[in-house]
Amino acid sequence: MSSHKVLERKDVPTEMTWDLEALYAAPGDWEKDFAAIHDLADKFMAFKGRLAESAAVLRAAIEAEDAMERLAEKVYTYAHLRSDEDTRHPENRSRVDRAQTLFAEISGKTAWFDPEIMAIPETRMTELLASPELAFYRRSLEELLRFRPHTLSEKEERILGLSSDVMGTAAKTFSVLNNADLRFPEITAENGKTIELTHGNYLKFLESADRTVRQAAFEAMYDTYAKLRNTFAVTLDGTVKKHVLAAKLRHYPSALEAALFPDNVPKKVYTELIRAVHDKLPALHKYIRLRAEILKLDKLDMYDLFTPLVPECKLEIPWEQAKNSVRAALMPLGGEYCATLDQAFDQRWVDVLENRGKRSGAYSSGCYDSYPYLLLNYHGTLNDVFTLAHELGHSLHSFYSHREQDYHYADYQIFVAEVASTTNELLLHDYLMKNTGDRKVQAYLLCHLLNELRGTIYRQTQFAEFELWMHQQAEKSVPLNADLLSRKYFDLNARYYGAGAAAGRRIELEWARIPHFYYNFYVYKYATGISAAVELSRHILSGEARKIRAYFSFLKAGDSKDVLDIMKDAGVDLSTPEPVHAALDLFNTTVDQLHCLLT
Repeated sequence: MSSHKVLERKDVPTEMTWDLEALYAAPGDWEKDFAAIHDLADKFMAFKGRLAESAAVLRAAIEAEDAMERLAEKVYTYAHLRSDEDTRHPENRSRVDRAQTLFAEISGKTAWFDPEIMAIPETRMTELLASPELAFYRRSLEELLRFRPHTLSEKEERILGLSSDVMGTAAKTFSVLNNADLRFPEITAENGKTIELTHGNYLKFLESADRTVRQAAFEAMYDTYAKLRNTFAVTLDGTVKKHVLAAKLRHYPSALEAALFPDNVPKKVYTELIRAVHDKLPALHKYIRLRAEILKLDKLDMYDLFTPLVPECKLEIPWEQAKNSVRAALMPLGGEYCATLDQAFDQRWVDVLENRGKRSGAYSSGCYDSYPYLLLNYHGTLNDVFTLAHELGHSLHSFYSHREQDYHYADYQIFVAEVASTTNELLLHDYLMKNTGDRKVQAYLLCHLLNELRGTIYRQTQFAEFELWMHQQAEKSVPLNADLLSRKYFDLNARYYGAGAAAGRRIELEWARIPHFYYNFYVYKYATGISAAVELSRHILSGEARKIRAYFSFLKAGDSKDVLDIMKDAGVDLSTPEPVHAALDLFNTTVDQLHCLLT
């Protein structure tokens, strides 16, 4: 399957495509709903200026907003899924453009809603919240009102709204410079061909078995950034200053606390993550020494981190075998979960094969009124099987949240979004390890797990620590110039990778190429998510019915509680460092297992 010819969309077997007719039987049905959004918006707008009249009026306004947004999500879901089937199709692209234009227009018209609620006097709001008519919506209203101390006057909010585009100039400049204007030199590949280095093929060069190839790519990448180091420092400094300014204007104690506030996550979750990873750095240092030993190097440089330690598994796994393996791996979750998996395949939630014009990569996407669809580009590799398990984790999380929760509370937060998907990958890893006697496959699986844990916990926490330091410097009015950023990043990198990594000075410029540093304290969620997944996968594999029920409570919770409370109900307390310690203990034992197999 890995060498199959790329098909035209019309030639893909129907059973290997998703069933979007279950969402809209014909384009005309989509057009009717698209037109109906205007009427729903008008009904919602009729409540403007009336929200404090009574609990019944406020409830009706919330219901009107939900009805409008629910239909808009359904319309957009169909449009973007159809477009992703074949991005060359003009009619499909047109639907997406029309939907986005409409939603931008409606968003502007309906921006009054939250400020009007927060403008209701506190005594009146207390009366409204005490009404039985608002009991169901009390959580979401109280969540909105948490922002009241950080909401400015209508005039000030308007100024900030109007300036938001200008305030984003630094981040937009980075994006354009990094993605459009930056050009890298050509590299001589293992086969002797000269290939232009790009963001897209950089990792392939670093995976080369030829050290001179990966070194050449690494040096070409960072020598290019070095020429613009001062420009990238200015864009990053501008973005960090924007975060700090916004936090000050909205009366938050710090930029970190402002970023954590929407998820109601206390500061200590972030700082304890960094401390917990520091405690477990010896395991990463041991892994670095093992890599050096297997690669027969005195010490590693940073460009030696990605080349495989074992020959690539040339397994070719047919689609039916992939489905069966994933289903078997997830059987510890019980009959209900497996029946839902069968439903996913029988009802054609999955678009399996690559075709010309199809969006690359993989994702899970849907809405409250659709299947939680999966887009794949399946080529029959072992990585593709892990991708299937991962995306099914997202889709079944959405399935259970949508089934158990009202639309108002159905969508789960980004903080927990990667937990179910990563849990599925860990269950698949456990199943495959137990069901193969091939030492090469076992070594490949161990390397796969180590790469996931290193990249998602150690690496992302290193980024999180650097991000926190940058904002603390800005809060002290220290300019983030290229020299300061590079010195700090080099020292931090040396601490994380230890004496076994003889990193050259070029790695000090890695800060210049990381787009996540413009996302405002996002990366820590990767580390907490996979740490939760490690603990939850152990609970599931224990076979204890109580722990499996607790996991289902997480799948079904949606946004009905704060994220830390949802995870605590599931059996993971992310307010403590224990889950991170446990995940990195797994990393440590996996290093030992790999050592036994390869040395």
